[in-house]
Amino acid sequence: MYLETFYIKFNMQNILIQGDNIDGLRYLLDTKGLSGKIDLVYIDPPFATNNNFTVSEDRISTISSSKNGKIAYEDKITGKKFIEYLRERLILLYELLSERGSIYLHTDYKIGHYIKVMMDEIFGINNFRNDITRVKCNPKNFARIGYGNIKDMILFYTKTNDAIWNEPKQPYTEKDIFNLFPKIDKKGRRYTTVPIHAPGESDSPKKFKNLLPPKGRHWRTDVETLEAWDKEGLIEWSSKGNPRKIVYADTKEGKRMQDIWTDYKDPQYPVYPTEKNIDFIDMIIKTSSNVGSVVLDCFCGSGTTLLSAQRNNRYWIGVDKSSVAIKTTKQKLGLNDNILFNQDTEFISLDENLNNEIVALK
Repeated sequence: MYLETFYIKFNMQNILIQGDNIDGLRYLLDTKGLSGKIDLVYIDPPFATNNNFTVSEDRISTISSSKNGKIAYEDKITGKKFIEYLRERLILLYELLSERGSIYLHTDYKIGHYIKVMMDEIFGINNFRNDITRVKCNPKNFARIGYGNIKDMILFYTKTNDAIWNEPKQPYTEKDIFNLFPKIDKKGRRYTTVPIHAPGESDSPKKFKNLLPPKGRHWRTDVETLEAWDKEGLIEWSSKGNPRKIVYADTKEGKRMQDIWTDYKDPQYPVYPTEKNIDFIDMIIKTSSNVGSVVLDCFCGSGTTLLSAQRNNRYWIGVDKSSVAIKTTKQKLGLNDNILFNQDTEFISLDENLNNEIVALK
């Protein structure tokens, strides 16, 4: 079987592959032996739009085809063929994922629900974590039957229940602090109170300050900790003698991230079609990988995922068959033209200090 030519550049454990990603993923498995070594996959594959996306000196085509400019990538596979196209690649990505690995697949409302059903089969419905809504743009006023679309979706799965998870937090706004911490103590510190008991009855509950938890409930922690909180002034007693834990606003790191993301809109002036906001890629990488983890994007486009991984001290692997994507990625990562062996040249010049290996597969 003829394997389409593609090219790989190694920089320590960083790998950039130009070629069809089905071949690239097989290479990572069969030749590089990376099965079970990837901690995080983020991919933003085509959306089955039946369009070509182009770039030119004065315009980047982000939502439709353009008659002018060079084709950055083709999005011509649709319907069942598109689902099967993704399935073949997701099966390989599953094999590459470590036991602590996660995958985030970025798609849209038109095709996303079909992809979810297919991903449930590959990754297991119990490993589905979130259907994340990302607000991608400001409201539009297109005249059509239907509500305006300002969102896309990100399907988040883990390989097991032991996935890497560094809890992301959002800073409290002034409004959050006012609403969530409505009380003020004598020193002017804002706080709220929470119950110290929870649903579920204990077999042999202990007394705290000569009190048992209400019927059908249990203490949230051991009585010794409750006693320590009370000595520290962290228990507030109501007029009826009901104890509650004091939580100060200035002791909280922030609020928990929810599954609607409003702060990560697309760049206003992209350098590549469908280029994504690097801040939200940063957040994903920090949350679902650790320093030293390997992050993979096999639809790497302009290289935003790779740049985010690099600046957050992760290793990266990127794959794309578009020469425009590879060129844009090289520019974004600051790679010199003579480092990468590509379809446009057979000349190879290596910087000896970078420990690079060039491989051409045929």
